[in-house]
Formats: sequence, structure tokens, C-alpha cells
Amino acid sequence: MKRNVIEAVLGAVVLAGAGIFLVFAYSVATVKSTGGYAVSATFEKVGGLTRGSDVRISGISVGTVMDQSLDPKTFQAKVTLSIDSNVQLPTDTEAAIVGDGLLGGKYVNLSPGQAAEKVAAGGVLTKTKDYQSLEDLVGQIIFLATSSGDAKPAAAPTDAPK
Repeated sequence: MKRNVIEAVLGAVVLAGAGIFLVFAYSVATVKSTGGYAVSATFEKVGGLTRGSDVRISGISVGTVMDQSLDPKTFQAKVTLSIDSNVQLPTDTEAAIVGDGLLGGKYVNLSPGQAAEKVAAGGVLTKTKDYQSLEDLVGQIIFLATSSGDAKPAAAPTDAPK
């Protein structure tokens, strides 16, 4: 009987700790809509980008990924972004999907251009860079390392002593 009481108390302590953790996580998390305007961009591959991922300019969060869908005609990924209303993007802004470190999540990095015209709500970012996975980069390095060895060796001198 004494063992059941100890187990019950220990269980209550664990549940209280889990509850405190959930309250802390909810209060610290920035799960909210940006209240901005929507723009879209198309990519060949999104590499694990998810709804709610950040949209950043110079490392500063300026929006979130609102939706992803597959274009049935081109079979490209269409990503809808919500951008803060106080950020006006030039029409030549480039969108790239990048990783936040080796094990971090993915986010959309925007590199604003110099165009005078601004992207309107519902507009499209036409300059995009697809996600480069670690496997893709390693494959490129291996290809570069092995392609340099394809050159024909120089011919042996003909006047070598016999």
C-alpha cells in the first residue's frame, strides 16, 4: 500500500512538471500570424520546408510560410509567404530556401533587389533558388574531384634511353 502512494505522488510531480513546461513553451513560442500580405514563389524542391517556417531578410524574421502546394502543370512546389506589411519587397527580390545549420529547420531567405517597383499583395517572386541538401553538395564535390582526373596523361618521351 505504501508503494502505491509513493508512485501516485511521483506521478503527480511528473505531470505538474510537464504542465509547467507546456505553459512555459506556449508563453515563449511566437506562434502568430504576421498580419501582412501574401506573395508566392515556385521552387523545384523545398527540402523539408514546413508551414510556419520563418521568412527572413538579413537574418531578421519578416514573415512566415503560410502554405505549400504542387502546381499540377509544372510539378513545381508553390510556396505562399506572408510578409509583414511594413516590409515592401522590390520586384527583383530573390527567394532561397536555406537550412538553419546542419540539424536546424529550413526557412526562406529573401535577398531584396534594387528595383523601384514593389511586389503587390498576391504577387509572385520570380527569382528563386532551390534548396541544396547536404547530399547534393557532397555529390557535387565528388563530381568535381573525379572529373579533374579525366584528363589524358601526357605522352611518354620518345627519346627515352632503352
